[in-house]
Amino acid sequence: MTTVQAKTFESLNPATDEVVGVHPVNSAEEVRAAVESARAAAAWWGALGFAGRLERLNRWKAALTRRAHELADVVHAETGKPHGDAMLEIVLAIDHTAWAAKNARKVLGPKRRPAGLLMANQKATVEYQPLGVVGVIGPWNYPVFTPMGSIAYALAAGNAVVFKPSEYTPGVGRWLAESFADAVPEHPVFRVVTGFGETGAALCRSGVAKIAFTGSPGTGRKIMAACAETLTPVLIEAGGKDALLVDADADLDAAAEAAVWGAMSNAGQTCTGVERVYVHERVYDDFVAKVTAQARPLKVGFDADAQVGPITMPGQIDIIRRHIADALSRGARALTGGPVPEGSRYVEPTVLVDVPEDSAAVREETFGPTMTVTRVRDMDQAVDLANATAYGLGGTVFARARGLELARRLRAGMVSVNSVISFAGVPSLPFGGVGESGFGRIHGPEGLREFARAKAITTQRFRAPITMTTFARTPKVDAQVAKLITFLHGRR
Repeated sequence: MTTVQAKTFESLNPATDEVVGVHPVNSAEEVRAAVESARAAAAWWGALGFAGRLERLNRWKAALTRRAHELADVVHAETGKPHGDAMLEIVLAIDHTAWAAKNARKVLGPKRRPAGLLMANQKATVEYQPLGVVGVIGPWNYPVFTPMGSIAYALAAGNAVVFKPSEYTPGVGRWLAESFADAVPEHPVFRVVTGFGETGAALCRSGVAKIAFTGSPGTGRKIMAACAETLTPVLIEAGGKDALLVDADADLDAAAEAAVWGAMSNAGQTCTGVERVYVHERVYDDFVAKVTAQARPLKVGFDADAQVGPITMPGQIDIIRRHIADALSRGARALTGGPVPEGSRYVEPTVLVDVPEDSAAVREETFGPTMTVTRVRDMDQAVDLANATAYGLGGTVFARARGLELARRLRAGMVSVNSVISFAGVPSLPFGGVGESGFGRIHGPEGLREFARAKAITTQRFRAPITMTTFARTPKVDAQVAKLITFLHGRR
């Protein structure tokens, strides 16, 4: 941006309140200017074709790989998450970028389609063309991996991108855009704007071809309302309340390890994290003992040895505190952790049992290092309880005999069987939810197609003996068409 900024905001370390960086609050005019600049760059980027974009995205991928520890330092400083957690999301983002760049031609290139007998004289093809400029509004909990699921796929599909990172992680967004500009210096294909909700709303109204948003359902509705003014299509990922099911024949050690990591890693600030666990009554006591033993020694803090970092967004601590307090007041027990002290930046890993199903800790997204563990009589009850939510993002099943069956019955966009959140690490699989968790998909072929428009083309190969698209058509031709369609489709 060349415009002199009249207003700035600070990015703070959530563990120390240290100022990590100072960033502009971009106005609506500046957002529109960024989009117009990106629009001009999009024409060049799209004209490069798949091979030209592949070469440049591979340059960027290599730079991200070489500088991953540098980026992890920025993530650690702005989110508080352990350096190892930051590296994990960066590694996954690099792998997804590589997949999108490599497979864009295969997924989006021109393809023949059967024309059918009625239109046998036509050659039918479909191809996927870039949208133009895609706006991406990213979250703070995974400030690299999550937005890159839109950014990398949109770029591979031939679009320019204007990215509005969370106001809690603007430095990560700027680092990504600057690293791309270093690798691809020709045109400003990937731009960043920073600020608060007003900046995001301005991006929705700026004339972009599509908005990809990750955040809460409430903010998602505001995004949709702003985009509706110009019929701008949206892709929404709006969180979850994911369940883990443990059948009687499950490997309990593996299930307990997955539950603890799925619930407590990244301080529980994971949209596909484990928040609810439903365990068959025959193995419930053993499972709870194993989970408790694994969760209790986890080290909370900001130093190099910490396994669970601070809560990144200060307001989230009040939600976590309320959920735990509500559960305990209604008869639940905290086997680890417990009430969150006022003024704390951290939440101890908390395992809750005997939690009523209508409590906030079960019904609402907690987004902290907590889990509820519930005894069920069988897996039919577990599925019913797991599906009794407005959300439907991810899920996990631990079972030997019925794993796939149970996975198919969960109302969720993604499920891992005998592992946790593995679907997010497979670049070829689509990622997204149903219900309050949103709609649309990133990752995989579906993710590439989200950022392209399908274009159908027919080319006449020869003049058909029966031509229907003419005013010179005679009653005899109509009768021939009627006989043909009856022959094709009218028989039992």
